[in-house]
Amino acid sequence: MLNSAKAGQSTSPIKILIIDDEAQVRKFLDIALRSQGYATMLAENGQQGLELLALHGADLLILDLGLPDLDGREVLTELRCWSQVPVIVLSVRADEQEKVALLDAGAHDYVTKPFSVQELMARIRVMLRHVAVPVETAIYDDGQLKIDYAQRQVFLHQQLISLTRKEYQLLLMLVQHSGRLITQPQILKELWGPSHQEDTHYLRILVAKLRNKLGDDAIHPTYIATEPGVGLRFLGK
Repeated sequence: MLNSAKAGQSTSPIKILIIDDEAQVRKFLDIALRSQGYATMLAENGQQGLELLALHGADLLILDLGLPDLDGREVLTELRCWSQVPVIVLSVRADEQEKVALLDAGAHDYVTKPFSVQELMARIRVMLRHVAVPVETAIYDDGQLKIDYAQRQVFLHQQLISLTRKEYQLLLMLVQHSGRLITQPQILKELWGPSHQEDTHYLRILVAKLRNKLGDDAIHPTYIATEPGVGLRFLGK
């Protein structure tokens, strides 16, 4: 659901996506944010939130952790494969180690429930001043390979191909950093966690399976190039 701020502004209002399974919290944040001139999008679960972000983009995301379908950390991990939108985590969980883990995973700030709306608004203003938000696209399409971020679907020559969760995450990570070398430890940490940064055989098997599904040749690749002993690079447009 998309709610727009009132007209009368010379530029488009800043768009904030709220992902929270509590209807009362969504309503409260919706009213508070729109009263400050922001436009809002509301999602009650992680999948709905990811689809809204992919389809409509956002300038900032407020993310609850205790969602009914995906844990908030899973949502954060997934969206960081293709989006750099600023994220404020909003949760009853106050454990310091969890806060650090979420910030390391790509969150920009963490606010513990119950919270002061004035403090939240101040944090939003600070974040929007200091974080440059890139324009998000909902689809990658080079004429042969197509990735629909909203539906989490991948097509090759207009035929839907079935990818596992890890294969999909790896592909999105590579596409998001197209042309740039991503090191093996970076990929292993992102997909399997910091304790698996030496388990390069995990990545070798995953890349082989993904290449096979994309019809990619390891010797003369169209999409995924390997820098031996270093990492991977996406060659697509």
